[in-house]
Amino acid sequence: MELTAEEQAILAGDQGPAARKAMEILVALGTIYGAQDLVPVSSVQVAGVSYGNVGQAGLEFIREWAEEGARVKVPTTLNPAGMDLEAWPEMGVPEEYARPQLELIEAFRAMGIATTCSCTPYLLGVRPQLGEHLAWSESSAVSYANSVLGARTNREGGPSALASAITGRTANYGLHLDDNRQAQLFVDVKCSVLSVADYGALGYLVGQRAGDSVPYFRMFTGRKPGLEELKTLGAAMAASGAVALYHVEDVTAEARLGGVLGKDVSSITIESLEEGYEALDGFGQDIDLVWIGCPHASLAEIERVADLLRGRTLVADLWITVARTVLQSASAGRLAEELQTAGGRLVADACLLGAPLREMGFTSVATNSAKAAFYLRSLQRLEVRFGSLPQCIEAAVTGGWKP
Repeated sequence: MELTAEEQAILAGDQGPAARKAMEILVALGTIYGAQDLVPVSSVQVAGVSYGNVGQAGLEFIREWAEEGARVKVPTTLNPAGMDLEAWPEMGVPEEYARPQLELIEAFRAMGIATTCSCTPYLLGVRPQLGEHLAWSESSAVSYANSVLGARTNREGGPSALASAITGRTANYGLHLDDNRQAQLFVDVKCSVLSVADYGALGYLVGQRAGDSVPYFRMFTGRKPGLEELKTLGAAMAASGAVALYHVEDVTAEARLGGVLGKDVSSITIESLEEGYEALDGFGQDIDLVWIGCPHASLAEIERVADLLRGRTLVADLWITVARTVLQSASAGRLAEELQTAGGRLVADACLLGAPLREMGFTSVATNSAKAAFYLRSLQRLEVRFGSLPQCIEAAVTGGWKP
């Protein structure tokens, strides 16, 4: 790899042991993946934030790095934690989980990282421009940044993202390069795709077939997908496959410019979403918890939930996971109060995939998120029902699932 004089100095330890360790990680990754050099990044998003995922070893690794003097050079945010960092007692999170989770957040804070824990940094003012290089970690955020915004990032691991934050650089390989951003799979969507759940079922189907390739969608939906649909589509493909970049004809950033279809392109046709729904939906009838907000919900999504709930009272728990700044906006506009009146809750900072749900008393969950349905079943072994937002709200009101 070709390193600049400054990068060589960091590698030699001129900026301290923490920066040297960060540069060693980047050079090692760059060497493995054949990168010729490093590129500056404008922002970083770090995963490995939930204590349920990283455990005590991860906590000690992050804490040691912070104590060595690691400090970030570019704007850096965190992925969700395993709980609301303020309201965790009300969630029923055990103290033996909460204490190390808070210690982990403090270690990140010591590095200068903004401890806004969210999988949707693009909803929080961190909105990179076309062609900007990033080092983001969360699979759905990576997909949104690459696809919808046209920025450039690989899916970073927790340590590599931290290394980029500390040095302000990342290895120049993969989706940072023009040639790797062209589509290899043409997806001809013939069926109607309207709701968020529809886009999740579509993403699940395509992700399975695409693997880590770049799909190009031609849609016949009658209207163009918006923010909620696109973030759901990307999240589902990253869960069932390893898709980190996709293009939608006339919609996503690079597709609007043209020239994104590669030379050797295979194709598939999607004529029905039934197979996707069947794979993601379970069989249980009783619902303990309805979860909306995977990826984190926008204000528009919260408003739709409030509209569906107005004048009704919940039987099951209803949690909407959001970034704390979105919670604050919802509270200022009285949306949070409307939800609380019905019995719902806005949960900040958290992703329930990393939460100790069984220890909190939940065994069955309904959701309109394909990513949530996929991982709740495979990772947490919970009974899951997957369907549209109105179906999920009906389950929260009645405590049962209706087809």
